[in-house]
Amino acid sequence: MNTLNRNTVIISECTETTPIRMAIQNLRRDIRTACLPVDRPGITIRLCDEDMREECFVLRCQDEALEIRAGDELGFIYGIYAVSREILGIADFWFWNDQMIIPRAEYGIEDSYVYQSTPCQVKYRGWFVNDEVLLDAWRINGRRKEPWEMVFEALLRCGGNLVIPGTDRNLRKYMHIASEMGLYITHHHSEPLGSEMFSRAYPDLDPIYDAHPEKFHALWNESIHNQKSDKVIWNLAFRGQGDRPFWEEDEKYRTDAERGALMSRIIKRQYDMVKAKNPEAVCCTNLYGEILELHRSGHLHFPGDVISVWSDNGYGKMVSRRQWNHNPRLPALPCADDSGRHGIYYHVSFYDLQAANHITMLSNPPEFVYRELNEALSRKMDAFWIINCSNVKPHLYFLDFIAQIWREGETDTIQHRRRYIRRYYGEQGIDLISECLETYFASAVQFGAHEDERAGEQFSNHIVRVLVSQYIKSGDEKTDELGWALCAQSLEDQILWFEHLCAGGADRYEALRKKCEQTALSLTAESERLFRDSILLQAQIHAYCYSGAQKACISLRHALKGDYLKAFYHAGKAKEFYQKSDAAMRSREHGKWHGFYANECLTDVKQTAWVLGGLMSYLRNLGDGPYNYKWQRTFLYSEEDQKVILITNMENHLPDDALFDLMKGKWER
Repeated sequence: MNTLNRNTVIISECTETTPIRMAIQNLRRDIRTACLPVDRPGITIRLCDEDMREECFVLRCQDEALEIRAGDELGFIYGIYAVSREILGIADFWFWNDQMIIPRAEYGIEDSYVYQSTPCQVKYRGWFVNDEVLLDAWRINGRRKEPWEMVFEALLRCGGNLVIPGTDRNLRKYMHIASEMGLYITHHHSEPLGSEMFSRAYPDLDPIYDAHPEKFHALWNESIHNQKSDKVIWNLAFRGQGDRPFWEEDEKYRTDAERGALMSRIIKRQYDMVKAKNPEAVCCTNLYGEILELHRSGHLHFPGDVISVWSDNGYGKMVSRRQWNHNPRLPALPCADDSGRHGIYYHVSFYDLQAANHITMLSNPPEFVYRELNEALSRKMDAFWIINCSNVKPHLYFLDFIAQIWREGETDTIQHRRRYIRRYYGEQGIDLISECLETYFASAVQFGAHEDERAGEQFSNHIVRVLVSQYIKSGDEKTDELGWALCAQSLEDQILWFEHLCAGGADRYEALRKKCEQTALSLTAESERLFRDSILLQAQIHAYCYSGAQKACISLRHALKGDYLKAFYHAGKAKEFYQKSDAAMRSREHGKWHGFYANECLTDVKQTAWVLGGLMSYLRNLGDGPYNYKWQRTFLYSEEDQKVILITNMENHLPDDALFDLMKGKWER
């Protein structure tokens, strides 16, 4: 029997690159964390070259040493992290799930110990760190880079090899860190070749390719040069200066044929630029949104060795995404006889200002996700998987699940769930936590006829803001913003539709919240903390936001009838629920998580509360303006004093929240 302890020495007999050195440093950190000081030597860990399949490794006890044998850089990196996982018991998401590591004197390793890796099912596989507003503002140990380093480490531990390390400026800021850790780099579908956006480089010029082709080419060449030392999967693309079609800025291109011809020409130009620098370079292009429509209609063409990356719709279904009210739902899968190389861009987090999930888990269950991904594998879409992970922490369950699929292919969702719970929450809570997860998916609000049309927390926030804004701007006139969701004749019809969905969602998520509260009380201290940080927190966000949305609808219905006093009161109740949701997030910012939710600015539940506060002021002006003393007298004065108005008011005018508190004091007794 051999033992791994704090005195274990790591020796490299392979070509030690920077990524391998960084992985070794992390293994040494893990050994210090998992091992108590002892006064006896431990087994030597030796890295040895061996002719082996790409990215594969073997761990083997040999000549009183634990050998990590591999044939390439990523093989060694995966082998190093396998020692941490398989021998020390440090899980892939140890950092993100606050794994409690209880150090031991030593870890026994049998003389016959062998661990052989198997090839992954997907060639290039990883995460898109997108809509990364929480990560962007968060610091660990005062360092801006450390959260990103922990993202990249977790991805490597999961067997990933590819990353889009942030959006826009963050891409260029963190790509070299990701590369130093051993990952391939690829790019956002709106940032061709990872280049600077034209409108930032040339703010005084219109971003029109035909007017300034040489300037676009210069930006692309500069980006190719800047990434010459990185491993890159080159994204060939041409969209507008935001996440939108280029023809919104260049109206000359009116037909699909014209648009497809220009995009095809540009993609070929980018392809030639990349291949001139490196004939072996790997290229891809994203068939995303309107680009899929051009491809399906036969207007988009690109070289045959370019990987076609097909995207889900943001809700996990492999169909084209909805863009505002346009929702063709074209199948995002290649034809059976398409012999090209194919991959997917898949969302476990999505931001659409309509109904998606960003700070909570995907609402569609893992069984649904597995069917979609298994179908992709069956169609040989295994060259490239990029998973939109946004800020990582809210989406760990699905990130772990999808990593198992890209490693192994066939996956049992129930077994995975139980393994995940056992690994991070402990043996004690497996059944109860499993029930909570199942109830989470069963509680989702179904906003459309299709299986995948199940709402995330953006539904209960953005739609409220749409309805409030429309009421303030246009009275009872319906909003066109909800054309994607329903056909309605009036704003009242839209409110009633939304209220009905939110009432059911509020009831189900409140029952889930209570179920999770009871489950939390049954767990050990460390498991309880993690459970409150994850599943319970997400249940709270949904329960409070849907309850707030229901109250907001009641407020708007009273407002449409001219009952501004009751409308004011229910707007205040709605505001309170959204404030509770924000407070729930901020309450989970313990230890290293301090400030993690401070910049929650996309779903932005605190902004929903702010919008409802604005509605309260507007309603007060309609019902009690311009002098604003009658409501105050109603709730501050006795009934007999209310009727005697020799002086309008003897006190300062109350702020809206103070007046609302008086109303609650009388109406909720």
